[in-house]
Amino acid sequence: MCRRHRVPMANSAPSSPLQNECALQQPSTPQGSSSTPCPQGLLSVIQRLKGSPEQELRIILLGLDNAGKTTLLKRLASEDVSTITPTQGFNIKSVHSNGFKLNVWDIGGQRSIRPYWRKYLGSTDLLIYVIDSADQKRFEETGQELAELTEEESLTGVPLLVFANKQDLVTAAPAAEIAEGLSLHTYRDREWQIQACSALSGEGVQDGMNWISSQIMNRKK
Repeated sequence: MCRRHRVPMANSAPSSPLQNECALQQPSTPQGSSSTPCPQGLLSVIQRLKGSPEQELRIILLGLDNAGKTTLLKRLASEDVSTITPTQGFNIKSVHSNGFKLNVWDIGGQRSIRPYWRKYLGSTDLLIYVIDSADQKRFEETGQELAELTEEESLTGVPLLVFANKQDLVTAAPAAEIAEGLSLHTYRDREWQIQACSALSGEGVQDGMNWISSQIMNRKK
């Protein structure tokens, strides 16, 4: 049975996102994009699975339009994030190493595309949901979409990582406040984590990937 997650409302950051259920660290000054061929978070997942039979992991990346999904995907793939165009269909990035393949699907968030999200949910190992922390007028809308997603039969029990993106903006709401608004504490059928981040600078993204790595290892036990 999945443990119940409690989201602290304090403004201080926890010492480790893997020791606390809600990571609230605030991003520092944006840094340049990495030039490494594969982000450290993905490499840690692959390295921990080294020696296991060849397998694939399917991660679905969803969220409203302009939430920063494509920027996040490019950040995970260590690609240039200075120029981003809205996703009209979907993007997919794959990493191959040591017989392991990690597929991350970025599906457009425009209202006209959202009804098709369900067609991509089959065989999903983990759901990443991205929220624009500075667009508080759309919190109710994004919360409704997330609630409907988690009720999908194909996502039953699938771990959920919420990236509270755009924390580099002064108008961004804290991750704890967003978690409360999304009623994440009511999600008792799955493991979940909310991670403050800035996909533009990369701050906080690694912490989210560390949590994904721990979930993969737990499910292999």
